[in-house]
Order: sequence, then C-alpha cells, then structure tokens
Amino acid sequence: MRFKLFALAVLFLPITPAFSVPSFGQNPAPIPHLGPAPDAAEDEQRTKLEKDMAKKASRERQAQLQRDTDNLVKLANELKQSVDKSNENTLSLDVVKKAEEI
Repeated sequence: MRFKLFALAVLFLPITPAFSVPSFGQNPAPIPHLGPAPDAAEDEQRTKLEKDMAKKASRERQAQLQRDTDNLVKLANELKQSVDKSNENTLSLDVVKKAEEI
C-alpha cells in the first residue's frame, strides 16, 4: 500500500508545477489579443480619411450656402421689381408668392 502511494506521489510530482498558482512577485503572463491590434499606420490612415471627409463636408456646406444666398438675392430682386410695378391699391399674387418664398 505504501509503495502505491509513493509511486503515485512520484508520478504526479513532475506535473504539479504546471498547476501551481503564481506568486505575487512574478510578472503575470500576457493576455493574448483576440484580434489583430491596430498599428500606427492604420490609425494614421484613419485619421487622414476622417480629416478628408470633414473637409469635403465643409466644402459641400459652403457650396450649398452660396447657392442659397444667390437664390435669395435673385428672389429679393424679383420681389423688388414686382413691388415697384404695383401700386398702393394692388398687390399682385406674384408679389405675395415671392415674399412667402423668401
């Protein structure tokens, strides 16, 4: 019986360090990443793309503002001409429509 216990102890002795708990003084094993870590080149490329998209959006807003302003000036000039043609007793439907549009 003793021999069996001794044989079992000798048999399990080499594998016990594999199951031991590391002490607090040792550095822990690094945790493996589940996916590829983004590298600096990808971050730089993403940042550049975001800046380019922001610039494009700004240019589009500026162009739309320019179109809206040009249209407003055109409508205001048409309204002025229509009002100049009318008199104090008549207000044409065209004048009312242009005023509403403005």
